[in-house]
Amino acid sequence: MKSVIPVELPNQSYEIAIAPGGLDHLGNWMQPLKIGKRVLLVSNPGIFKQYGERAIAALEGAGFQVATCLLPAGERYKTLGSIQKVYDVALAERLERSSAIVALGGGVIGDMAGFAAATWLRGISFVQVPTSLLAMVDASIGGKTGVNHPNGKNLIGAFHQPRLVLIDPELLRTLPAREFRAGMAEVIKYGVIWDADLFEQLEQAKRLDQQRYISPELMQSILTCSCQAKAHVVSKDEKEAGLRAILNYGHTIGHAVESLTGYRVVNHGEAVAIGMVAAGQIAVELGLWSDTETQRQFALIEKTGLPTRLPSGMDLEAIITALQSDKKVQSGQVRFVLPTRIGEAIVTDKATADVIRRVLQQMES
Repeated sequence: MKSVIPVELPNQSYEIAIAPGGLDHLGNWMQPLKIGKRVLLVSNPGIFKQYGERAIAALEGAGFQVATCLLPAGERYKTLGSIQKVYDVALAERLERSSAIVALGGGVIGDMAGFAAATWLRGISFVQVPTSLLAMVDASIGGKTGVNHPNGKNLIGAFHQPRLVLIDPELLRTLPAREFRAGMAEVIKYGVIWDADLFEQLEQAKRLDQQRYISPELMQSILTCSCQAKAHVVSKDEKEAGLRAILNYGHTIGHAVESLTGYRVVNHGEAVAIGMVAAGQIAVELGLWSDTETQRQFALIEKTGLPTRLPSGMDLEAIITALQSDKKVQSGQVRFVLPTRIGEAIVTDKATADVIRRVLQQMES
């Protein structure tokens, strides 16, 4: 079943196309964009081995001239050094302002390829072809691009919207189970902050820890509902001046956990799951939502096979200090996205260090 979701923006609207088998028609999907013939395909070695030849064939079949740049896999390689490699290939291949960069991979590849596109020749077109669930439902949509600083995640970046997001659900068949679960963390996030119906659909599923236990109908609903939620929020607030901040639910403490463990202990989705458990409990402490609702969230995270406790040996004071580097800090106050009911959330700076510390102590392994 093919569906197209528009992302309506003042300067550059685009479409999210959910199309089974779409990878083999990538060039055809790109032709209406009226970009130049030179295309740089950015991927990592593992994804390229699986899907690179098909992507190149689809592009060349539509008349594009394709160069490639392969970057190492993993969050710890999301650095300016990796971006330099993209620039080097872009220069060698004479990418012009009419050219485009195509990101074939998960969220890390999408973030880096998008940032390279945002900054090469002061900005060229790019297309997202996400290969992980996390990238399909979240990272590929909305134009946030960037790399990590040694002291914090995604501190260097730019807003640069893709011209197209092409989601081929069939690519999930080769996704490792751990990466599938990581993507489900973002899906749960949408249920908590935006879509109570999606949350209830997930509750009704018998298992969520592997794709093979999820019906095609539920998978279509997961992709469509998540993309619609992200598209709606981004359309209302492209550059995170207000509403869009709710998309960071679970990410405040999650990013701190990722950074402090060197991006080697938990992946992004696992960190977000931990962050959602913490945020839910902080919301209870502040009287924003009920024990019943936080238990519903906890049960759903557990059913997905995601972690609900901090990695062993974490320094709680280091987490609290790291929160001061979060992008949502204003006037020195850490701002948390906290749920008020299933399907709704707010941004608040009322979570004191004592409340955060008390919640983190409850989550120690």
